[in-house]
Amino acid sequence: MSRLLMLLILLSSFAASAQTSAEQVITKMHDRYQHSWYRTLTFEQQSITHKDDGTTSTEIWHEAMLVPGRLRIDIADPKDGNAILFANNHQYVFKSGKLQNDRERVHPLLVLGFDVYGQPVATTLQQLKDLHIDLNTMHEENFEGRSNFVIGAKAGDTASPQFWIDKERLYFVRLLQPDDKDPKTIEDIRFDNYKKVQGGGWVAEHVAVYTGGKLVFEEKYSDVKVNPSLKETMFDPQKFSEAGS
Repeated sequence: MSRLLMLLILLSSFAASAQTSAEQVITKMHDRYQHSWYRTLTFEQQSITHKDDGTTSTEIWHEAMLVPGRLRIDIADPKDGNAILFANNHQYVFKSGKLQNDRERVHPLLVLGFDVYGQPVATTLQQLKDLHIDLNTMHEENFEGRSNFVIGAKAGDTASPQFWIDKERLYFVRLLQPDDKDPKTIEDIRFDNYKKVQGGGWVAEHVAVYTGGKLVFEEKYSDVKVNPSLKETMFDPQKFSEAGS
């Protein structure tokens, strides 16, 4: 075997071993912030729907989070009892204080934006597999002036389910997935306007949702509180009425 051929084999082997995997990215995210990321978070959300006729409508939502896996969204006045609750890998919908719908659901934005820092790496990886993201495929891509790991798709593929992670700061940036109502249309969800918070974690104070390349929904956060005291009953669907302040 020639020295040149041996050198090429060694270089190829080194490149393969040095390549970052999806598991390594998730592990880096977890390890970077597991001791500094907030466990609870509350904020007021301006929810803006962009309509086909060019007009918009706005609602105020009140949100409370308990990492991992629990999110409560009170729509408009919390006393009205209209809310969406994520807990126990389920989504519960309440209207006027009464449970209207209960279905199994792992919320990808909770997993990638928050839970990844507060639960075992193996749990996150399994949830991402269950969301039909190909963890064996990834590349790097520049977006909004920053370098990102893109997991779930090859370069140039914006149709496969995939998520984007800021390479330096190791926070979630973007999720592309088939739209629930029309799987042929791609939903593109972006977290931006990140602010570093006390303790070392981050909060994206703006979320934009595009469907088929068109902006359809925005979330703008205000009155953000990091690590407030929250009762676990807030996230218990069996105790919704008594926890609904």
